[in-house]
Amino acid sequence: MRLDFARPMYERQGPYASVYLAGSSTEDRRRRWRSLREGMEEADQTTLDALEAAATDPAPGQAMFAAGGELMLAETLSEPPPQEQARWSPLPHVTPLLMLRGENVPHLRVIVDHGGAEVTVVGGGSPRRTTAEAERWPLQKTAQGGWSQKRYERVADEDWEQNASAVAREIDEQVRRIGAELVVVAGEPKSRSLVCDHLGTKASDRVMMVEHGSRADHGPYESDAEISLDSWIERRRSELLDRHRDAEGPVGIEQVARALREGRAHAVLLPGELPELVWTGMGGTQLSIEADELRRWGVEAPVQDRADSAIARAAAMTDTELWFSPEVKDVAAVIRY
Repeated sequence: MRLDFARPMYERQGPYASVYLAGSSTEDRRRRWRSLREGMEEADQTTLDALEAAATDPAPGQAMFAAGGELMLAETLSEPPPQEQARWSPLPHVTPLLMLRGENVPHLRVIVDHGGAEVTVVGGGSPRRTTAEAERWPLQKTAQGGWSQKRYERVADEDWEQNASAVAREIDEQVRRIGAELVVVAGEPKSRSLVCDHLGTKASDRVMMVEHGSRADHGPYESDAEISLDSWIERRRSELLDRHRDAEGPVGIEQVARALREGRAHAVLLPGELPELVWTGMGGTQLSIEADELRRWGVEAPVQDRADSAIARAAAMTDTELWFSPEVKDVAAVIRY
């Protein structure tokens, strides 16, 4: 997954409050929050107050991060966190949120017919749905016969072509804008084919067709789209593992930290949480297993924090993908070159 959503947090100087909270009702949530708040004795009151407003909204679960008296991120979880916790630390403790989120793949979901398309953009916030509608009529071939039938059919074909081109332009633009990795296309077969014929190379390379669903009745389309997304994720994870193994890429905190500092890491593979401590500085890629190494780089006062928190920050600030994989026993990196 890409960590663009987390990058703004790292632009503010810490320390940070990181809270994972459950609570099915407002009163239950308040009780749980009071207990966690009392445990953050080192946190300043303005930062705790910033968390307070978001902490009382009932939901299955919530992850919240604040620093300097400002709420930096609050994300509702679809299920309670495995462990309720509150930390006051140099860096935000984002790993539990990343593991609960799963692989957040920016992608498009498209249902097309001869009249236009419904395009749902997933990535960079809540899903956004747009439509591309036909501008000219008629869009259906007639069966009336007579001397004008061929003209009607030609006009309909031209309009289908123009609408397909307009839909393809919208898809190309959204793929470019959000960096979509996948375009799941369903709908009327001829319209699907016409749209794909007009797509640019980048979008065309990311298309995956599914058979079910129409604009009038989605049917099992959403389920098919989820299956396609899961399939893409597994293929992508396998590709990254193969690249790492073939290149005998960096393994362990020391080697991965060096690859991140040098901008050579394309992706980081984590087996899960890494609670062991490393030394960090204020810079996005300043992490090391030795404090003296940071001092040689000009960091006056290195501080210790969790390795997974430091690695997540470095990945976010270097546009490095982060993936969880049970097939790696220690943190590993896939190099860019």
